[in-house]
Parts: sequence; C-alpha cells; structure tokens
Amino acid sequence: MKDPVLVFDGDCAFCSSCVRWAERYLRQTLASGGWEAEPFQFADLPALDALAGGGGSVSAERAEREVLWVTPAGRVYGGAQAVARLLMRSGGPWAYLGAVLTLAPVRPVAALAYRWVARNRHRMPGGTAACALSARKAAQSV
Repeated sequence: MKDPVLVFDGDCAFCSSCVRWAERYLRQTLASGGWEAEPFQFADLPALDALAGGGGSVSAERAEREVLWVTPAGRVYGGAQAVARLLMRSGGPWAYLGAVLTLAPVRPVAALAYRWVARNRHRMPGGTAACALSARKAAQSV
C-alpha cells in the first residue's frame, strides 16, 4: 500500500456522501500524495489490520462506528482524528484545519462533535433511516 486508506461505512448514505464530497473537493488541493477511500464492506480488513499490527484496530465493528484512516506505516486513526489526517493530507487551507483538530485542547471537542454526528448521521443531509446504527443492528439480528 503506497497511500493511506480511508475506510468508511458504504451502507450509510451520509458517510458515502461525505466521502464523495472529499473525493471531489479535497483531491483538488492534494499537495502531498494520494489517498484511497474504501467502504469497509469491500475493503480487505484483515490485511489492513495485519498492517496495523493485528490487534483488531481495523475491524468491521469499528468501521461501522467511525471512519478509519490507515497509513502505509500501519498507524490507524479513527473518528475525528481520521478526518484530521485526511484534511492534513489534502494540503492547502484544509491542512491547517486538520492540524487544528489534532491539537490537545481541540481533540476532545472534535471527538465529541464527531461522535454526535455519527450517532445522528441518519438525520444529517443525505442520511437515510438505513444509516442509523441501532436499526441496522436490529435488522442483522433478525
């Protein structure tokens, strides 16, 4: 793997819309190299987890809850910090925003905001009832 991989929930319309937006607008300012986006449903999660040391940091369960940024060196960032790494990788003004999200005083606030959005993604623009985690968990157990 030569570029980082953004692993996201491809069954979630809101997540897919966000990734399409990132592919359209963040790649235009790409200054430091590329990145790939893969829905966790089609990604080789065992290979990505092995790259990360095999500790289970890359799993379908985690990718369903939060976006993951997996680097070629095997570092895994989740949630708001994955978004921060994507923004920093994109260069330009986006990189500054990403860097701010990694600052110690901002990290907890960014994580809280990310968790709120993730829990409410079915209510976000582009989201559908299928994006709700609780509804999907119930459907899988039937």
